[in-house]
Amino acid sequence: KKSEVSEVMAEANIKPKSMHRAKMWSDDVENLYRFQQAGYRDEVEYKQVKQVDVVECWPETGFVKKLQRRDNTFYYYNRQRECEDKDVRKVKVYVY
Repeated sequence: KKSEVSEVMAEANIKPKSMHRAKMWSDDVENLYRFQQAGYRDEVEYKQVKQVDVVECWPETGFVKKLQRRDNTFYYYNRQRECEDKDVRKVKVYVY
């Protein structure tokens, strides 16, 4: 989806201008939840830190499949939704 934009942002080392909390679940909130569980702000920061071009996603859903934490251990995620309704407000949405 946002690969072209996030690649440019990752190369430019761009920082977010603002942040707000998610109010409703969506595919984007689901992926942000997964990045934040693994210790990253979002896909842009993950790509900057890990020096990768592509994040591995489930083809059926587009959700993040696997992330490497900063201590080099891996988080593996399911095809289905993992961010429960009670956790949606914990997700930080960054605006660039």
